[in-house]
Amino acid sequence: MLRTLLVVIFVLIVFIFSLIAWPIEYLIGRFNPHARDISSLRIIQGVFRIILFLSGVKLNIKGRENILKDEAALYVGNHRGFFDTIVSYSLMPGITGFIAKKEMGKVPFIRVWMRFLHCLFLDRSNPREGLATILKGIEELKNGVSIVIFPEGTRNKGEGLLPFHGGSFKLADRSDCKIVPMAINNSDNVLENHFPAIKSAKIIIEFCKPIDVAAMDKEQRKALPNMTHDIILETYERNQKEI
Repeated sequence: MLRTLLVVIFVLIVFIFSLIAWPIEYLIGRFNPHARDISSLRIIQGVFRIILFLSGVKLNIKGRENILKDEAALYVGNHRGFFDTIVSYSLMPGITGFIAKKEMGKVPFIRVWMRFLHCLFLDRSNPREGLATILKGIEELKNGVSIVIFPEGTRNKGEGLLPFHGGSFKLADRSDCKIVPMAINNSDNVLENHFPAIKSAKIIIEFCKPIDVAAMDKEQRKALPNMTHDIILETYERNQKEI
């Protein structure tokens, strides 16, 4: 339970720090929005890396060369647990937002940072609001902000991958950005498999070769959900042998 206690204490420290940082970040954003975006990104990445350290995560990163440093991309991953977000976001090279469930937007502490970081809240039960979120995500991608999404829509508690929600791929189809598939293994073994205790575990994340959506015709674009799903599933199953 020591790791759990250390993480809880650290999160409380981050909360106190945030009460000071939020007004400063807000003021920076009034005069220089890009500087605020970078500042908020680096703060949260630093927080996530410390959480990974305190949690005893042994991280194996594959395919770093496939992380796009000079252009916005749609990063698509499978969803095993809470640490998927912490691991993937800590590795993003530039301004990056997440598409998260609307429930996340109801938590004040999380909501403020997420809004600073171009994160969007998706309500799958409301088609009109869901479409508005997708359109906002397309706008962000066109403006150079990468987006991370887990199109299974919920945490997968079994083996392999759940089916992907096809609507998520409109983000790439309408913006012509590249898709970078991400396969994440064993993240649920840090927390979810023995909640509420945090335990040391090996996590593998592999960034697969980017998919050039702009070079695809209409029929190929329709196949993007299945194509991306198959790439991630194949990679996940291969890496699972190393756990």
